[in-house]
Amino acid sequence: MLNLFLLCIILVLFILIIRSTLNNAKLAKQNSAVQTTFLSENKTREAIIETDSGLQYEVLVSVDEGQSPTKSTKVTCHYHGTLLDGTVFDSSVERNKPLSFSLNQVIPGWTEVLQLMKEGEKVKAYIPYQLAYGKRSAGKIPPASLLIFEIELLAVEN
Repeated sequence: MLNLFLLCIILVLFILIIRSTLNNAKLAKQNSAVQTTFLSENKTREAIIETDSGLQYEVLVSVDEGQSPTKSTKVTCHYHGTLLDGTVFDSSVERNKPLSFSLNQVIPGWTEVLQLMKEGEKVKAYIPYQLAYGKRSAGKIPPASLLIFEIELLAVEN
């Protein structure tokens, strides 16, 4: 009797995992299409700069002089991250606590855009899912999501 009960539980869990995987694949496909359309239209705006990787950004606050980080530099930033629909998934601004980290510890889109910035600058970055979490979900972030960040580079440490 106990073996039959355990087998039923395992079967139900297996079905739930399969269903979740199929739903994530469907959502990833939808999000990928939405991202492609958005980035195609977004790059036509005059303020947008697009890199070879597909990352897009616009400079909100520019500085003439300042240090730029390298791939292994530690930085301190304030940021506000949203999905394309405006849903906030993370924000040091809302917590009122900047984040310090090494550039080689974050998603590739952050590593790339921060190296293009100078200390004191602020940008709005449009990070394709390929430069973020790929086709998997991450916390509040659905699979294949375009991430939008306002990032202020507060300090570059040597």
